[in-house]
Amino acid sequence: MDDRLESIIRSAARTAGKRYEEVKRAYRDGRSSSDAVDSLPKDGEGRAKIVCRRHVERRAVAIDAEGRPACFDPDHPDCQGCVEDVREGIVETW
Repeated sequence: MDDRLESIIRSAARTAGKRYEEVKRAYRDGRSSSDAVDSLPKDGEGRAKIVCRRHVERRAVAIDAEGRPACFDPDHPDCQGCVEDVREGIVETW
């Protein structure tokens, strides 16, 4: 009987773990980058107030529909990381 109980508990734990990962993935995928961009602080002209990774300075910049700041350089790794942070809503702001 102990083996059967242990099997049931393991099965329930596996099922719960799988469900947790499904929900976590659905939440992550369901977050819209436009929601993240909209939540950034803005200046009086509606530009996002971010801290530039590349030049380490405060900037007020327009963000395009794809979540890229106007100063984005696709060939620069700091700019690529900035875009990822903007889309996730974790970019440093002021």
